[in-house]
Amino acid sequence: MAKQNRPEQQQSQAPDALNCEVRLVDLNIVRKVQPEILPMPEAQRMAEFFGVLADPNRLRLLSALANQELCVCDLAAGLKMGDSAVSHQLRILRAMRLVKYRKEGRNVYYSLADGHVINLYREVVDHLQETGSSSMGVE
Repeated sequence: MAKQNRPEQQQSQAPDALNCEVRLVDLNIVRKVQPEILPMPEAQRMAEFFGVLADPNRLRLLSALANQELCVCDLAAGLKMGDSAVSHQLRILRAMRLVKYRKEGRNVYYSLADGHVINLYREVVDHLQETGSSSMGVE
């Protein structure tokens, strides 16, 4: 009688499986890495943060603001969106402290909130260009 594989054995034998062939936990390594693992509340906050960045229109707004401050009407024209749609997306970005604004007369000008946001944006652009999956222009 032929020996049948259990489902978990069949999965680990798949050619594209990237699992350990032998499940042997090294407790010393586990103890060493555990303090470095993000606590769940912090992971949740980061997931929400990256969720905000998961919207193409918000990323396009960040790309427009990566090199200069712009008013809402210029952002709307540049992105071919309505003023209210741009304002809505900017409110979401502002809530996550990714952009800041200043008023000058009746106009509101937006810019990236700080160097961290600029660096984050540029690092992602660099990463995507390095992997050949982006043609984003950033000075």
